[in-house]
Amino acid sequence: MYLKIYFLALGISHNIHNIQKKNLEFFFLFDMRIIPIPIFNHNYSYLIVDDKANEAAAVDPAEPQKVLAVLAQTGAKLTSVLTTHHHQHHSIGNIELVLNRPNLAVYGADARIPELNYVCKHNEEFTVGTLKVRSLHTPSHTKGSVCFYVRDGDEMNEEIEKAVFTGDTLLVGGCGRFIEGDAKDMYHVLYTILGSLPLDTKVYSGHESALINLQFASTIDPNNNNLRKKLSWAQTTHCTVPSTIGEELEYNPYLRVTDPSIQNSTGLTERFEVMSTLRVLNDNFNTQNHFSNINGFNGISNGSVVNGISTSSTTGVNGMNGINGVNGMNGVNGMNGINGVNGMNGVNGMNGVNGMNGMNGMNRVDMLL
Repeated sequence: MYLKIYFLALGISHNIHNIQKKNLEFFFLFDMRIIPIPIFNHNYSYLIVDDKANEAAAVDPAEPQKVLAVLAQTGAKLTSVLTTHHHQHHSIGNIELVLNRPNLAVYGADARIPELNYVCKHNEEFTVGTLKVRSLHTPSHTKGSVCFYVRDGDEMNEEIEKAVFTGDTLLVGGCGRFIEGDAKDMYHVLYTILGSLPLDTKVYSGHESALINLQFASTIDPNNNNLRKKLSWAQTTHCTVPSTIGEELEYNPYLRVTDPSIQNSTGLTERFEVMSTLRVLNDNFNTQNHFSNINGFNGISNGSVVNGISTSSTTGVNGMNGINGVNGMNGVNGMNGINGVNGMNGVNGMNGVNGMNGMNGMNRVDMLL
């Protein structure tokens, strides 16, 4: 039995990946396939394929046509959608998928997720074919964030591998912003829930952001040899997923807030204060390095179309967007008053369809991690 992890770029040149059409295959002892699919400028969707049952689940399939193109190569039937949180660059594709496949099970834990038809409870288990999926409520980035822990259904296999799909909660070398939570929430999520998973659990995050995360981490923990090695590797690697829980515990500063080196750098010892200060320093680092304006963090896949909605956006200052760059400013908290029907953008860029902005320059709150 083998796990194949495919990386399919489908001929799309990404700002981060700069990958032309190629298929890369990696083999592991495992009974399922995990296929990372780069979407927009730096997001990842995933297909989880159970070859025994010939069934597949899509994780955060926000650009459905790309996901379906990869699905067609597998020959599997799409039966489930796993949505980590409601932000549109993770969830907007649910609309088109359910329109064409009305029997799809759409799993998530937030009523704001489009087409949600199954609300997951914490630690609830369900199946995709013969694969077992456990939903883990991980509120902080959003109140309804959930991670999906997946493993083979063959409990007798001692070499069984595990995978967790973390969306914007746990990233390679970092974590998502505490948009609807606080440092205490994220501490609980990272230490009590995700950090307690088996160390060999593979981590599949929702963004290709390892390089900037590790660069920030190196300013906080400069003498960490594991971090140095990971950063050196990330500087020459297009696709940095997956990592593992064990690896993240070695170099991710958000999982090391009780370590003396992290406490010395922040000048604090109380764990929640260290976590909060790391986030502030991280955000400042990203701003100073223009991370909001590079790698697509200010708009989704400039110049492409998703569900018939233009994703083109012209960037303003510090990643705040405006139509045709009108003063380059979107206002604070992602409120446009320019794009969409009657200028209705709303907080978090929640627009979606019928010309309401959503995908057209979906900005600050949804796009900055």
